[in-house]
Formats: sequence, structure tokens, C-alpha cells
Amino acid sequence: MIAHLRGTVAGVAPDGAVIEVGGVGMRVQCTPGTLATLKPGESAQVATSLVVREDSLTLYGFSSDDERNVFELLQTASGVGPRLALAMLAVHAPDALRRAVSTEDLGALTMVPGIGRKGAQRIVLEMKDRLGPPGDSGDGLAPRAVQRAPSWRDQVQSGLVNLGWPARDADQAIAALEDEGVIGGSDGDAVDVATVLRAALRKLSKQ
Repeated sequence: MIAHLRGTVAGVAPDGAVIEVGGVGMRVQCTPGTLATLKPGESAQVATSLVVREDSLTLYGFSSDDERNVFELLQTASGVGPRLALAMLAVHAPDALRRAVSTEDLGALTMVPGIGRKGAQRIVLEMKDRLGPPGDSGDGLAPRAVQRAPSWRDQVQSGLVNLGWPARDADQAIAALEDEGVIGGSDGDAVDVATVLRAALRKLSKQ
């Protein structure tokens, strides 16, 4: 198993990044929150999980061991594959997922595209004794970084589109958050991409 990658970020796309390790470019699929910590040309380390299928080998990257461990645990639930597990971590941080499962907060779980009420009930039933209580996390490789770059809007929009929302709805949600003062209106402001993404998803789920 490939437990982590440490190398130079060769490129970042809306759904993943390429990290060069020993002259080899390793592509990892990541949540928008993890992508916000990766900058081309800079060194980085990400926790990883390798998903093996008959026709593919896919490497998933995370900003912490805890995210990676939760990603793997989520896939032990019926009907939860790697794409849905990644979507759950794009919407909720690991502790937020633990809280939602432990308190049987179906509303929080159904915020994730692809999870309906019955699916949320099944996840609560199967994961309640596996995820552990909130705060039960391992040591992370790196804290969630605050993004200071003009591309934060693009990252949030791409994250929403990858989760199934139309680009127009994504733009409207971002604009609404700016109008409400939830996030700064200047590209120079410090913006936590993961936090903005979750706020936008909450707004879209209420429409």
C-alpha cells in the first residue's frame, strides 16, 4: 500500500493533482479542501489510499492521515464507493462526519450529492460503531491551509460542479455568500476554500 507521497506539486486540476516523486508524476484525486493546500512548484506531502479495481489503479490523496482513514472506513458501508466517500469528505470534515453519524443527523448526510434519506440511515446504522466519536482522530500530516490566491472562486466552483451542481448554480451560491458577508469580496482576502465549499453546499441544499 502507498501510505503517503512526498514530492513537488507538478500541477493542480479541479479534481486532483500530480505530485512528482523521484522523477515520476503520481496523479492523486483529492477533495477541494486538500487541493487548496497544494501549490504548483512547492513541495508537499499527502496521505494516500490506493483503490484497486480490475481495470484501474486510482490513488486518492488527503491532507491528513485522519481524512485518509475516514475515507477508507466509509467504504466499508454498503453502497459507499471511493467516489461517494470522497464526496462526503468534500462536504464534511472528518469530525463533522463523526458528529453526523453519532447524532444520527440525516440532514447533514443528505447534503452530500448521491446520498438520500435511506442511504443516510444505512450509513448511520453501519458506521456508528466504526467512525468513533468526534475528536477521535489521528495525527494529521498537515493542517488545512488557508488559500491566498485569485483562484479560490474557481476551486470552489469546480468542487461544486464535480459534486453534481450546475456551474450557474455554483456561481450564484458563491455570489450569495459574498453578499451575505460570509466571505470577503476581494481576491486578496484570506479564503479557506474547504469552508467556503461547505457553506455553498449548505446554501444549495436549501434551494
